[in-house]
Amino acid sequence: MSGAFFPVATLFTSLAAAAIIFLLPEGAFRARTGLNLAAAVLKIGLVAWMVRGLSQGQTYAVEFPVLEGLAFVLRADALGIMFAGLSSLLWLFTTIYAIGYLEDSPNRRRFFGFFSLCVASTLGISLAGNLFTFLIFYELLTLSTYPLVAHRGTPKALAAATLYLRFTLTAGLVLMIGMVALHALAGDIRFGQREVLADFGQEQRGMLIAIFWVLIAGFGVKAGLVPLHGWLPRAMVAPAPVSALLHAVAVVKAGAFGIVRLVYDVYGSELSQALGLLTGLAVVASVTILYASLRALAQVELKRRLAFSTVSQVSYVVLGIGLFGPLGTIAALSHLLHQGLMKITLFFCAGNYAEELGIHRIDELDGVGRRMPLTSLAFSVGALGMIGLPPLVGFLSKWYLGIGAVQAGMPWVIAVLVASSLLNAAYFLPVLYRLWFCPGPDHGVGAWPEERHLGRFETSSWLLLPALATALFSVMAGLLAGLPYSPLEWATRVVNLEYLP
Repeated sequence: MSGAFFPVATLFTSLAAAAIIFLLPEGAFRARTGLNLAAAVLKIGLVAWMVRGLSQGQTYAVEFPVLEGLAFVLRADALGIMFAGLSSLLWLFTTIYAIGYLEDSPNRRRFFGFFSLCVASTLGISLAGNLFTFLIFYELLTLSTYPLVAHRGTPKALAAATLYLRFTLTAGLVLMIGMVALHALAGDIRFGQREVLADFGQEQRGMLIAIFWVLIAGFGVKAGLVPLHGWLPRAMVAPAPVSALLHAVAVVKAGAFGIVRLVYDVYGSELSQALGLLTGLAVVASVTILYASLRALAQVELKRRLAFSTVSQVSYVVLGIGLFGPLGTIAALSHLLHQGLMKITLFFCAGNYAEELGIHRIDELDGVGRRMPLTSLAFSVGALGMIGLPPLVGFLSKWYLGIGAVQAGMPWVIAVLVASSLLNAAYFLPVLYRLWFCPGPDHGVGAWPEERHLGRFETSSWLLLPALATALFSVMAGLLAGLPYSPLEWATRVVNLEYLP
């Protein structure tokens, strides 16, 4: 089968699902559910096929000329397929969760239509073969997530969605300016053609540095780098599936993935180091990690605490990029997947507490572990992983970052990692203490803020099973990190194939 088929088919699956969902009647629950799940499973199958093919040396690429010297390029390489795999897998769980969370709410057709457009945008970002194609899907992601943030239609939701749009559209404009400047300097650079900019060397040093930081600013808004992170905590008024989408699957990950592409596939790590860019990137990431962790400590709402935790944790990816060396790169790429598994688990659990018991604040969680033990167990796995407790996946990321920092001759990063882990413990352990050790309210009417009894078990199976599944994946990805196709093993493979001589 042609190598052009699979990238196009992967995108078409989500685009076709979105078009059909928009045409379905609002009450077509079974048809919409079946279509959502079928599209999600088919995407996983297509991505898995490309993973297998890439392992055997096959090529999957297609391009269409747009203007002279500019093309629309889709290409599955080891890095892109890693991000596509994360997006596809977590999207299946998010789809299942969203079906249970939102099928009793109004405007379901609109939500799931834009939901499918969002996954198409994310997969387009994964498979983009140059900056031009990346920008198209990056902006489509902004436009398709705005209706999801504004879904509830309340004044607070609309204000948060408007702020999100202002931040991300401005970032897109900044990104386009940087890309146009780079194109004027070096033409249409395909991802992986690092030698193009390396040939300019010292001749265009100032211009290359300026363009780099303009592009970092464009990507940094979605990645949540301080001080460009202001939209992220405000967006927590969105439904829990959207929060999971923003933090673990699509938007924040797209920004971090863009920075990875910029450093490794456009500039190249050696040129970035020669221009003195990586140390500055590591400093920005370290400031973000510590600042966001301190802000998380002060939050009383559970989802806002998780939001600031995301700002901090995603910057581990950027910090790993700033550590010039293979171990830092492995840490960055593996944490792109590890953080997604842990954070989506935490947001699923936060949504379960809100839907089943009406709990939104941390001081309302006393004794919830006895009322919702499985959800609380999943939350505990995610939280302990974020702290870095072995053998969970968060420990692997921090371990490789620490070794990479020593290897790069940047021992001050160790202090950042230690301080960050202590702050992670400071804002997660009190939550776990309330869940498991504080006495809960008396049983009876009004014991919880708004108890609903959504299912036969502690909550609806549609809500419970995705949280348990992603928690289990977090454990298995740590325990079985040495096996083929684990996040850590695939990150190591990407580094060996793409970024080592």
